[in-house]
Amino acid sequence: MMKLMIGNQKGGVGKTTTAITIGRCLADRGLRTLLIDSDPQGSITVTLRLKPEAYLSDFILNQLRLPDCVVTVAERLHVLCGNRETTSMEQRIFTMYGREHVFQNAFGMYEESYDAIVVDVAPSISLLQACSMVFCQNVLIPVSMDTLSVSGAGATIFSAKTIGDSVRTAIRPLALLPTIVNRRYGLTDVVMKMIGQLSDTYKIPVLNAIRTDQVIGKAARLHRMVVDVDPKAKALEDYDLATTSLLELLGITGFEAQHDQTVAV
Repeated sequence: MMKLMIGNQKGGVGKTTTAITIGRCLADRGLRTLLIDSDPQGSITVTLRLKPEAYLSDFILNQLRLPDCVVTVAERLHVLCGNRETTSMEQRIFTMYGREHVFQNAFGMYEESYDAIVVDVAPSISLLQACSMVFCQNVLIPVSMDTLSVSGAGATIFSAKTIGDSVRTAIRPLALLPTIVNRRYGLTDVVMKMIGQLSDTYKIPVLNAIRTDQVIGKAARLHRMVVDVDPKAKALEDYDLATTSLLELLGITGFEAQHDQTVAV
């Protein structure tokens, strides 16, 4: 079972695009994948223009069956949507005993239904981020080409250690993922060097960079996934490489990319 939280304390780093695209890459490799939108802004829900019958808050607070809450967005890929009620849910969770383990307890009985679970979180320190970290125990940190995103990555690493220590759970910053990378800009070299220093300090691997690609913006405007807009997009190629690296870091083998067999609709 692969469980992965996608997070950075800085917004605008390509976090939601990363969660959606890696989730799809995993599904296209044959892994039954659940994508959880725990952002109160419902970033995945809005990006894909989903209209579920129930949301994350309904699943957690009303204890609905998970199969009745998810939306199937591709073969082997389900999404549990978030919305503004996620904020109210977080406030209610705050009063619960063992609140950091709420996701662990709620999703535990459904883990055997999936091979991979990917959680997208809000770009802020929050209880739901703590719940996601404790549940996933592995954190992928996208870092875009600005210095504040590096600071946000550092804050995420610190949060992982602090939360892990407080609940006595090992939370692993699995990798740093450079995103929105355009080598023509001078700032890119500066930020990539900072990412390298962060990697050396905390012994966290840096994955191959995700290049800038107009297809990502086009897919967002169309409310579709990158692979469904252009299966040969350079950013998708980069995300495929990142997915391969993540599976290797987690010791999961035997799943090959199948995007070359996908036909754009």
